[in-house]
Amino acid sequence: MTDTILNTDNQVNPQANGHTLPRGKKTKVKKEIPDKSRRAPKREIDGIFLLDKPSGISSALALTRVRGIYRAIKGGHTGTLDPLASGLLPICLGQAAKFSSYFFEGSKKYIATGKLGIATSTGDAEGEVIATSPVTNEIERIDEAINSFIGEITQVPPMYSAIKVNGRPLYKYARAGHDVEVPSRVVQIIYIKLLDKTQDTFTIEVYCSKGTYIRTLVEDIGNYLGCGAHVTALRRIEVDGLPKGTMHTLESIQVLADKREDFTDFTELDALLIPIDKVMAYLPCIEIPEEKAKLLTMGQRQKVDEACTFTNCNVNYESTVQIRTNGMFIGVGHLQKGVLISDRMMSDPLHANKGLYK
Repeated sequence: MTDTILNTDNQVNPQANGHTLPRGKKTKVKKEIPDKSRRAPKREIDGIFLLDKPSGISSALALTRVRGIYRAIKGGHTGTLDPLASGLLPICLGQAAKFSSYFFEGSKKYIATGKLGIATSTGDAEGEVIATSPVTNEIERIDEAINSFIGEITQVPPMYSAIKVNGRPLYKYARAGHDVEVPSRVVQIIYIKLLDKTQDTFTIEVYCSKGTYIRTLVEDIGNYLGCGAHVTALRRIEVDGLPKGTMHTLESIQVLADKREDFTDFTELDALLIPIDKVMAYLPCIEIPEEKAKLLTMGQRQKVDEACTFTNCNVNYESTVQIRTNGMFIGVGHLQKGVLISDRMMSDPLHANKGLYK
């Protein structure tokens, strides 16, 4: 990228390397690139980065910044957080995206603050106010309200959400002003802890199943109290199946990138990534010989025999298993009548196809 410098006087322009430029003469000066990692070539890198997403940016923008710092060719995120929300956002680099549906199925923990007396179009502070109600002593019944939502409940997701109806996200219908029937869903609220309260606010910790909308939960609590409510702050703090207490901020990895003498050295940054096989280790395992593994990675089903070994499962196990050969994770699959069928595999992990499927 360059900046054009317009010199209007016949005097030395410090940005022109000490040379005198004629009046009106334009010269192009290279602009310094502060992020050294942007000069490194893009690369294939696999792993999961646990980002502590700040409030105020979209999950998509957060992904773009992480990919840029890591110079990753491929990347995606799972478990979208609204711009208002902060906290745990798993960034899946390289082949990790293939397996995100397996390691993000666990229950989740959030901390949310709700404000009573105001309902908004989005269920949070970013939406337009659509209803107000005076708040008197409703907060005295907050424990009663919270307890009424513990267990299995039915939710209707908010219109401003990524849930798809007829292949289109609900938020696109909402922005276009189109009405659409939103299907309800059954979710599990494992517990709700009241952390703090004032006359018109409450802060709760929620442990819930995948698919739970905290905005909807806070709205429902407000409706139970008869005054409405919306979310003013939301933070995801844990996901079952992912390591706890290992989130990193955008600022911290930018510091690591900027301090390098060799901008192609990603040693410290890569050390923050969680290997794919580590997050998949919770699954029951079948270990197969390398010859079977090569054929399986090419899509050929393999009969299970005495050369195969099982951990926490057996030949009659019907759910998903992780597949390994010589201890190396190569993918996931399932068993059917004594035959191992691949469901999602690493790209040519044994180099049997010389990288054709990379």
